[in-house]
Amino acid sequence: MEEEEEAIGFLDKVLEDEDVFLLEECELGTPTSPGSGSPFLVAVKVEAGKGLEMRKLVLSGFLASEEIYINQLEALLLPMKPLKATATTSQPVLTIQQIETIFYKIQDIYEIHKEFYDNLCPKVQQWDSQVTMGHLFQKLASQLGVYKAFVDNYKVALETAEKCSQSNNQFQKISEELKVKGPKDSKDSHTSVTMEALLYKPIDRVTRSTLVLHDLLKHTPVDHPDYPLLQDALRISQNFLSSINEDIDPRRTAVTTPKGETRQLVKDGFLVEVSEGSRKLRHVFLFTDVLLCAKLKKTSAGKHQQYDCKWYIPLADLVFPSPEESEASPQVHPFPDHELEDMKMKISALKSEIQKEKANKGQSRAIERLKKKMFENEFLLLLNSPTIPFRIHNRNGKSYLFLLSSDYERSEWREAIQKLQKKDLQAFVLSSVELQVLTGSCFKLRTVHNIPVTSNKDDDESPGLYGFLHVIVHSAKGFKQSANLYCTLEVDSFGYFVSKAKTRVFRDTTEPKWDEEFEIELEGSQSLRILCYEKCYDKTKVNKDNNEIVDKIMGKGQIQLDPQTVETKNWHTDVIEMNGIQVEFSMKFTSRDMSLKRTPSKKQTGVFGVKISVVTKRERSKVPYIVRQCVEEVEKRGIEEVGIYRISGVATDIQALKAVFDANNKDILLMLSDMDINAIAGTLKLYFRELPEPLLTDRLYPAFMEGIALSDPAAKENCMMHLLRSLPDPNLITFLFLLEHLKRVAEKEPINKMSLHNLATVFGPTLLRPSEVESKAHLTSAADIWSHDVMAQVQVLLYYLQHPPISFAELKRNTLYFSTDV
Repeated sequence: MEEEEEAIGFLDKVLEDEDVFLLEECELGTPTSPGSGSPFLVAVKVEAGKGLEMRKLVLSGFLASEEIYINQLEALLLPMKPLKATATTSQPVLTIQQIETIFYKIQDIYEIHKEFYDNLCPKVQQWDSQVTMGHLFQKLASQLGVYKAFVDNYKVALETAEKCSQSNNQFQKISEELKVKGPKDSKDSHTSVTMEALLYKPIDRVTRSTLVLHDLLKHTPVDHPDYPLLQDALRISQNFLSSINEDIDPRRTAVTTPKGETRQLVKDGFLVEVSEGSRKLRHVFLFTDVLLCAKLKKTSAGKHQQYDCKWYIPLADLVFPSPEESEASPQVHPFPDHELEDMKMKISALKSEIQKEKANKGQSRAIERLKKKMFENEFLLLLNSPTIPFRIHNRNGKSYLFLLSSDYERSEWREAIQKLQKKDLQAFVLSSVELQVLTGSCFKLRTVHNIPVTSNKDDDESPGLYGFLHVIVHSAKGFKQSANLYCTLEVDSFGYFVSKAKTRVFRDTTEPKWDEEFEIELEGSQSLRILCYEKCYDKTKVNKDNNEIVDKIMGKGQIQLDPQTVETKNWHTDVIEMNGIQVEFSMKFTSRDMSLKRTPSKKQTGVFGVKISVVTKRERSKVPYIVRQCVEEVEKRGIEEVGIYRISGVATDIQALKAVFDANNKDILLMLSDMDINAIAGTLKLYFRELPEPLLTDRLYPAFMEGIALSDPAAKENCMMHLLRSLPDPNLITFLFLLEHLKRVAEKEPINKMSLHNLATVFGPTLLRPSEVESKAHLTSAADIWSHDVMAQVQVLLYYLQHPPISFAELKRNTLYFSTDV
């Protein structure tokens, strides 16, 4: 890997380290700066309301990142003295003027932060709830004038450093490898960083200090003496930031446009392009007047990393195809679900192996090898999971197709392009030299550095949340005219976003009031997105392009799922702003440990939380009435519903159905026929989830886990059939009944988008998860227990779903089961 790449990789790592501390309690919905990491799962468990304890956590995190920053400034200052000493000799490396330009104000900034750190450190180390430190932040904010001077000089400093590097080999060597001290408790004593990377640090720091002030204020009682001082510091910082906002990221300035204006980078990111029938990962750059699609070139050692331009479209020539044109385009074939599930399985297994190796102080070479394998699988998942088409045309010819994982990203790119197209843009053709210069600038300009896979994340970064997020979408306002409105909810999983819930359509209104509650399962999720749509009932506008949503997005917003905020027993209400629309919602999180506990019902007269054998005996049935009725209703009117069993039903509807089934109410059938189909599907899932022991029983659970892991097909077949035969009759008959139903649902996959693999993912844990999760010594966290076990549970159900029909009588007749298919 080239030195610049290493330096930038380090820069990313440091930025992530700082984000880890600064975003512990980042405000919901507050956008963070480019490259920011996700909320960090603090090791100390903080009860809601203990604001002063949270202050200490925020401060200690900030202190650690201040130490990193001071070490970076020190590294920058280190060559300054010897350079000054040689400046007056007969063979100067640089002139005094060049030294003063490059290192302008660095000494002052260093002294300001060293004094701040030395004063804050003892206060945090000898902590008590009455400690005051607002005056330190106020003083820090009052010295921002030094930063203004630094920012004004920054561009000249960079240009001077670059010119000096080109003309002086000695300075080039110095500037390419500055040694930064590692933090006190770090294993790395030093890291090499380029001067360019370090000169950017002060610019970045102001934004981050402002984030911390936000956090401190949030956890400082209003009557605390620090409160007004912190408010004042935040006001000064924000005013300062807005005054220099235009120049805050001079790295974004590339070259001039044909009209002579400065061409700037507006947005960039990794997108999957379908090119010549295959998927390619591209880095796409949106400039003020041009969209450029590039890939990173593999260069020989010693050369700087470069991008290779695949194509570009001037924004004046870029058009989005109409629904009719999209319909005429080649269809996108989604990647087989079972292969995506296999990749997830491998990633989870590799994560567990890496954790084991680390716990056993394994060889770093072995860990690196596992990490490489994990990256390969994650990369494949990232490449093959997106299915939402994003098509763009060059009005002078070619069309291009990207695949995105969510409607949210698609609208972000579309809106960013359309906003730029409102300006007076001119068409142009870049000469080969201009294209080379523009593509050459991409490496330094990019704001998204790493492919979004967990292998690129810091070890300390939050693994995300595993469990259930309860979300109530209350209402929305801010619409200019009446419309048919609904919201969808998306959460991230394995690096891409999945739609998890959808409210009903509220007809012809400017103030929809949904008040609908959803329970969303999280798989290492870090963000929740809410999208608000206007429903289109005009059949002529229906676009048959695969997964294409023709309903108009009215607004969208994203919230970080910060474990500190979310993991409370109480509902947390918030408002999300989106394009002038405000959506009010509440959420609370139940960890997997809590939500997956099977609690037997105290009343044995109902059906929920009651053993299946008790229910079938009481009803004199082979399959519980609730299972038969829900299955019948889904097959009658829900089998073609997109995302059936995956999309959450409204929680209040599910609770109402639960109460009716528990009371054995005479109105069950009438209520079922009127109820939203997703609520009925949700009730069936809830019934199996609340069984006091899983349908496939606690006793047989370890054997199912061992059976599915067998490699020999014949041994696996014998074992898996023997295990079914070992189930009590009510459990077995109900399982076979459900199995046939799920196979019928999967037959409609082209319409409902629910394959056997999707259904196994939804039902596997529900039917197999034991009453008590056994603690596994070799797994280090709840997340690991989840990913290790759930993937195996999914595989067990998938095995039976993919198996030829299994008859109860045939199964019971065979004491040893041999299959000719194996």
